[in-house]
Amino acid sequence: MKKLLSVLLLIQFIACLSVSAQQAREAILLNNGWKFAYGHAGDMKKDFTHGTEYFTYFAKAKSFNQNQGPSSEQFNDSTWQTVNLPHDWVVDLPFSKEASHSHGYKTVGWKYPETSVGWYRRKFYIPEKDLGKHISVRFDGIFRNAQVFCNGFYLGHEPSGYATQVYDLTEYLNYGGENLLTVRVDASTEEGWYYEGAGIYRDVWLDKMSQVHVAPFGTFITTRIDRSYQTADVNIEVCLANKGLEAAGCKVVNRILDATGKEVVRTQESSTTLAPKQEEVKLLQSATMDNIHLWDLEHPYLYTLYTDVYVGEKLVDTYTTSFGIRNIEFNPQKGFLLNGCPVKLKGTNLHQDHAGVGTGIPDRLWKYRIEKMKSMGSNAIRTSHNPVSPAMLDLCDRMGMLVIEENRLMGINKEHVDLLERMIKRDRNHPCIILWSIGNEEWALEGNERGLRITQSMSEYVHQLDSTRLTTQGTAGGRVSLFGVDVKGYNYLRQNPIDEYHREHPDWYAPVGSEETSGCGTRNVYYTDSLRGWMAPINRTAEDDNRIVNAMARGWQFYHERPWLAGLFYWTGLDYRGEPNPMLYPATGSQFGIFDYCGFPKDEAFYLKSWWTDEPVLHLSPHWNLFGHEGDSIRVWAYSNCDEVELFVNGKNLGRKPMPADGYIEWKTVYRPGALMAKGYKGGKKIMVEKIETTGKAARILMEPYNTTLKADGQDIAIVDLTLKDEKNREVPDAMNEMTVTLTGPATILGYGNGDPGFKETERPVNGEKTFCIKAFAGKAQVIIRSLEGQKGTVQLEVSGTGLKKATQQFITD
Repeated sequence: MKKLLSVLLLIQFIACLSVSAQQAREAILLNNGWKFAYGHAGDMKKDFTHGTEYFTYFAKAKSFNQNQGPSSEQFNDSTWQTVNLPHDWVVDLPFSKEASHSHGYKTVGWKYPETSVGWYRRKFYIPEKDLGKHISVRFDGIFRNAQVFCNGFYLGHEPSGYATQVYDLTEYLNYGGENLLTVRVDASTEEGWYYEGAGIYRDVWLDKMSQVHVAPFGTFITTRIDRSYQTADVNIEVCLANKGLEAAGCKVVNRILDATGKEVVRTQESSTTLAPKQEEVKLLQSATMDNIHLWDLEHPYLYTLYTDVYVGEKLVDTYTTSFGIRNIEFNPQKGFLLNGCPVKLKGTNLHQDHAGVGTGIPDRLWKYRIEKMKSMGSNAIRTSHNPVSPAMLDLCDRMGMLVIEENRLMGINKEHVDLLERMIKRDRNHPCIILWSIGNEEWALEGNERGLRITQSMSEYVHQLDSTRLTTQGTAGGRVSLFGVDVKGYNYLRQNPIDEYHREHPDWYAPVGSEETSGCGTRNVYYTDSLRGWMAPINRTAEDDNRIVNAMARGWQFYHERPWLAGLFYWTGLDYRGEPNPMLYPATGSQFGIFDYCGFPKDEAFYLKSWWTDEPVLHLSPHWNLFGHEGDSIRVWAYSNCDEVELFVNGKNLGRKPMPADGYIEWKTVYRPGALMAKGYKGGKKIMVEKIETTGKAARILMEPYNTTLKADGQDIAIVDLTLKDEKNREVPDAMNEMTVTLTGPATILGYGNGDPGFKETERPVNGEKTFCIKAFAGKAQVIIRSLEGQKGTVQLEVSGTGLKKATQQFITD
């Protein structure tokens, strides 16, 4: 009898597993194995006859003469390039002096119809057992003007390059067979005034679920913390959808698990009935959580909400939502408060592009970039000037980085309001987000009543969607329209009478410096060379007070000494393509960054690190390889948080000076090759020594991998920094050597760069070659390798060059 009972229980268990498997919600990443080819923005024949098909946008894409375009299953794409997403095709395009200055002189846009349209095709299999499920495709970002097809049927069109797009595939699929997604991307027109790239540059997901399910981004969790910060009331809004043809009576139960996976809350069930094809029914539930863990910068604790949906007694959907419990306040007197404690926002603005990959930034590269910001003590990012990828926000949640997420386009028409709503509904559960920015420097709206009406309307709509956060806007002196948002966002001290505003409105929410001056110079370059596109961050011989670090120091000092200001965001954390102001061609990238385009720090990063961290810092600038300037008057700067710094130039003591709070020290001298040495003192005791010497020629390569293991999924990457050193193992800060890079094993080169704002070489092998040449800039370069899907093994990267000792590094893909 016991044996029979065991068998029956086993059968029941297997049956439950089977039902659970059928019910499970799946999110399948569709990033690998896409086919890509250029179309044409002005010639239908060169655009694979697109637009000539009968009912192209309404039904099956087939013309009367049976001409099959790329959206057709019969189209032959065997000559197309195979790419993995994320993919920015502009990285592969040449530069031209005639192209857009603000977009980095790349040959994309209305002047270049032959390289401004791209086609993507991806085949995928749907098993017959999925019949009866609701299946959709989700694009996290396509730049821009995307038309999407499934098996030749038109699904929809999205003009914006920054919005998440979701399309229902259910009725168009071949169950038990092969299916086809086709996307036409048209980057002929721009949305911003900076480099924007082109292509499917974020993740693509195939979502499978029950016909009755939680709608996309259909949960919203808000918390109210008691004064003891031990207990929180949790309110949960769930939006349900019924895609089926029959009414469905359903119930919802929410479970909250802590970071260890332990269930800490289970709500009472709520019931409702969904009509056939009903898009949205909202349910509200609440619970109390005791002994809570707060989300903060040092301990970004995350809970997970599991929303279980039942039809009758059958579990049909489980939707997961990550969230954190924290309290934010923009106090008029105390500034920004996180969980009741004052926190000065030490922020940077970031655009979404990187050397070698453009806007197609893999998740691990986002982590690398965020860690670079944190390394100098930054605790906040403004997403200039658009909604960012969900993956980036997930990382900020996990890493304890605060975020102002910014809307791309201001307006109150249906399209603009829809984009604003989609951003907020998608991202409002992220604890990292502290403000919604409705826009930036909209000149036509600043300083006038029309702008005030629009900002007020947008701000109120944001409050309807999310009552837990305030609104802001980056303005450059728009006194009137500025009043329409909650938290005033000031772009640059020189353009906003901030103290005057505070005297007039002491009850305003604590304002932010949404943009403030930063690096504005080329890494390791101290004399401007307009023929190469290099800009000195300072004039080393001038007596004026317009040097960049002065502006940076003034910005930080201004915001730091005023407790009623929330903090500031420097422009920018990293260099980016386009906007090489004030330089012109051959400069193709901005030089505003505190770090360069690869993430290598400029001198200004050490100024901020001195005052944004508790880590001892002593950094000297400039380097001492200023060949050709022997005998010139020069200024030497020390960035440090020591009490005093003493400088020696070629053995001569130039004096010991006190370090001003939030400042730096400088000495005047004459350049002669040799050595700089500084001693840092705390409490009268020497605690640090920094030495910079005139080096010899580069003789060896130091290879520093960010990571040495990769998942064999075709998505994971390894970032490798290359530094040139001389025979005495000293970094050569002016080395420009050419190097040969060879990769062997199951991986590919995703891209490479060196931080040169005048860089105009190719940034990745055109045909997948594994041997290529790269030139160092100011002593450094960077290579990014990517794994191959399903191919495990050992990968070796070898770098060599004339007169350089070869360097090798092994990686494991698993």
